[in-house]
Amino acid sequence: MNYLPRAIEQTFLRLSQQFPALLLTGPRQVGKTTMLQKLAAEENAGREYVTLDDLTERQMAKNDPKLFLQIHKPPVFIDEVQYAPELFTYIKIHVDANHRAGDFWLTGSQVFKLMTGIQESLAGRVCLLHMAPLSQAEIAGAATTPFVLDLEQLSQRIRQRHSIDTPALYARIFKGGMPALISGQYRDDRAVYSSYIGTYIDRDVKEISGAIDSLKFMDFITAAAALCGQMLNYRTIADAAGINQVTAKNWLGILERLGIVFYLHPYSNNMLKRMVTKPKLYFYDCGLVAYLTKWSDSQTLMNGAMSGAILENFVVSEIIKSYQNCGREAFIYYYRDKDTKEIDILLEDSGKLYPMEIKKTTTPQRKLTRVFEVIDKAPLQRGTGAVLCTTDRLSAFDSQNLIVPIWGI
Repeated sequence: MNYLPRAIEQTFLRLSQQFPALLLTGPRQVGKTTMLQKLAAEENAGREYVTLDDLTERQMAKNDPKLFLQIHKPPVFIDEVQYAPELFTYIKIHVDANHRAGDFWLTGSQVFKLMTGIQESLAGRVCLLHMAPLSQAEIAGAATTPFVLDLEQLSQRIRQRHSIDTPALYARIFKGGMPALISGQYRDDRAVYSSYIGTYIDRDVKEISGAIDSLKFMDFITAAAALCGQMLNYRTIADAAGINQVTAKNWLGILERLGIVFYLHPYSNNMLKRMVTKPKLYFYDCGLVAYLTKWSDSQTLMNGAMSGAILENFVVSEIIKSYQNCGREAFIYYYRDKDTKEIDILLEDSGKLYPMEIKKTTTPQRKLTRVFEVIDKAPLQRGTGAVLCTTDRLSAFDSQNLIVPIWGI
């Protein structure tokens, strides 16, 4: 299998020289273990690899964490560490006694379950990073920098990519970002996603929540995928899956914990009173959305009822990944008020708000930028705005409003 270089590699290595423990979280099958095994081989420091998927190792880590760390001495790479949160206290003791950078490389597939144990035991001693499915920058082999609406930086970004038309963009969205598909290890994307849900999601969900009805869960995750890019509505999802709203809320929490979905919260402050309060739901991987919502091919998806919503999902997830891959958090929101004025993305950076509209069009109209005026009342200065669309090149309406091709994000 061809190894696909990951954008987060240099970030991870840089931080490994500063922090004694690094924890890389993210959903299964996105390449966490593969990347760290490669980096460990290249660093040549004799770093041992141990996975808690191995039940013998897991039992020892849980029942006698002190002995586990005596046998597996740092520098060590512990995979799937969420199975033994008992280790965290002993990692803390080791870190406080030795203060050696890079002693512990940890991975985990359950983001929030991990965070709880870490906040209690390793606060300030561990660096948290998140790996999502491949971004289009990684697939193109382009440098990864956080996406910002700066003309010079955007021009540089665009120069590293190849322009693609709308059908090719939807083919990219339809395929998704799972390394096994992008690397060519497997060619049947439907079979890959089917086995991914059956093998990983189903198993992990049962482990977190106990016995669940797998068929109802499939209906639930399909209903959630059909609402990607929209305001969260527990009732709609619950009705479609034949479950109650409490269960729908709990199951969405599990998908978030497993790194499958994330939310964009509405931007609000005291100056902007008439705001909605519901978050919008997004998936990290659009290929999974296309599979769950049963589109037969990218052409049908491009011309279908979900084409706008899945394009928005794709754009938002690409922007989030551009920050995560640099070890940074994206302060990204959406705007919607009671008068139904809406801005798809508000990016907060360096004391400014950057408004963005996402549109499936190659020739956007200037009137799309009028809605940006609603944030003039916000305490933060309004930065450059943009329409992110399916155009073939970077251009602008004026100095304050850019036209950005989605393939360049």
